[in-house]
Amino acid sequence: MTPITQTLPIAVTPELDFDQHAASSLGQSLASSYTQATPFPHIVIDDFLPQDLIASICSHFPVEPTTNEMLYERGYKGQHKRQISPNECDPYLKTIFNAFNSAPMLQFLEKLTGIDGLIPDPYFTGGGLHETKKGGFLGVHSDFRLNKKLNIERRLNAIIYLNKDWQEAYGGNLELWDVEMKTCLKKVLPVYNRCVIFNTDKDSNHGHPEPLTTPDHVTRRSIALYYYTAATVVADPTQRNKTHYKPRPKDRLSLKYYLNKLIRKKN
Repeated sequence: MTPITQTLPIAVTPELDFDQHAASSLGQSLASSYTQATPFPHIVIDDFLPQDLIASICSHFPVEPTTNEMLYERGYKGQHKRQISPNECDPYLKTIFNAFNSAPMLQFLEKLTGIDGLIPDPYFTGGGLHETKKGGFLGVHSDFRLNKKLNIERRLNAIIYLNKDWQEAYGGNLELWDVEMKTCLKKVLPVYNRCVIFNTDKDSNHGHPEPLTTPDHVTRRSIALYYYTAATVVADPTQRNKTHYKPRPKDRLSLKYYLNKLIRKKN
């Protein structure tokens, strides 16, 4: 599916007010593309934010470490990744993220996805600003499905990329995999002002598992937004609270080799 070019109707005011009717209409106009996408419902939208808005967001991206930010160095689960809570950012970025949590944004997403009653997370658990350095990656996984603090069920991810002049040689493609983790069915390059929205079901397998090959001064940056509905009973309790990492075929081979090597060493 070729990326769609649309701009979210946001008035760049101090309050960053959305045009509610335009947001709903835009979501409705893209709904069939979203629901019919494979391997699971998703959409790729280019030029998602007004140019002056995304430029301002990038200019406010925290360069220095913030309070309580997360660093991920977890083997296959991810490397060289920094996660920054909007609640630790400057007032401008806090206002931006409040707009992403507002009713017009929810109306856009509801019309797009057909999921009613969407709820934002004011704590941005797992979301916010993400940054990955050279050599970093994120293993293919399906997301945790229950926000334990609020007891709400995760339904959607929205990712907005902030990478100006990103080159294909850098890698960093978001990969969408089939249910059985046999085939990558789609790759999305994380280019500037591109937004990817997708369902977060138990088999929504995604990640950017190939290590970045960027120059030292170039990082992969994005906004990550998660949306929920009132929690329902998830039949399998192991699916509720944890992110489930799912190795690709070549990862399974390398893991098997590593385990066999450890066994031989012990013997």
